[in-house]
Amino acid sequence: MAIKRTKAEKKIAYDKKLCSLLDEYSKVLIAVADNVGSTQLQEIRKGLRGDSIVLMGKNTLIRRCIKVHAEKTGNKDYLELSNLLIGNVGLIFTKGDLKEVREEVAKYKVGAPARVGLVAPVDVVVPPGNTGLDPSQTSFFQVLNIPTKINKGTVEIITPVELIKKGDKVGSSESALLAKLGIRPFSYGLVISNVYDNGSVFSPEVLDLTEEDLMDKFACGVSMVASLSLAISYPTMAAAPHMFLNAYKNVLAIAVETDYSYPHADKIKEYLKDPSKFAVAAPVAAAASGSGAAAAPKEEEKKDEPADESDEEMGFSLFDD
Repeated sequence: MAIKRTKAEKKIAYDKKLCSLLDEYSKVLIAVADNVGSTQLQEIRKGLRGDSIVLMGKNTLIRRCIKVHAEKTGNKDYLELSNLLIGNVGLIFTKGDLKEVREEVAKYKVGAPARVGLVAPVDVVVPPGNTGLDPSQTSFFQVLNIPTKINKGTVEIITPVELIKKGDKVGSSESALLAKLGIRPFSYGLVISNVYDNGSVFSPEVLDLTEEDLMDKFACGVSMVASLSLAISYPTMAAAPHMFLNAYKNVLAIAVETDYSYPHADKIKEYLKDPSKFAVAAPVAAAASGSGAAAAPKEEEKKDEPADESDEEMGFSLFDD
């Protein structure tokens, strides 16, 4: 017969287990466990077995263990977790990829009926179609203002009806109707609310970012830095190319308006004095690019000519009568 441990012994064992996890793991997912049953939680533990451990417990006990661990080891990074322990939450310690672990946890969602008094997490819409209920059940639909008709001895819903809105409490009539129709509109599972990684705490949406998203955000940030630097005339690496280009434009403008000159400015001055030179220069550049493409067919024609001459020299003619 197993010896039943006292509450004090259970707390000591829990403290040892949590402290060992804090020493071993550096990545933690904080998961909300509202409406999650013990059987469902056991399935999640099985699915994560190998590189992740799910730990549930009272928030006050977890906070105390984290505080004691920080005092003993001097590692105060985990103190950030104390502020996130609000409501019915659990900790998922992992050594694997955070995104993959979150996706694995999301697989274990179970459908649940709409019980009276529950706050709807999503909108509930009753689809049109045959309900399979006999005509004596029309009172449920009349109370909820759902348009119906009798078709082949059963009640049929004519149009889709938004029965419950997100955030509203489920009433007795709505719960009874959904139960009769066999609709389980809600699904519950562990929902990741925050992510802890080596002392940093961030939202789980960050895990959805791809390399393209990061590059776009980085490019946007560099553009904003360059714009600000140019506006206040403060040199930065992002604004340096634009500053050099603007400075060159200013020098070129001064050279055009004054007697000062340099090689690049001389060309601009020639074009300004005689714009026809610019008009002539453009077609010449286009012709030069096109001449390379025209040279290839001519070379092919020249290669074909010796073949005919060789036939005549051998005394053969393909066109002899």
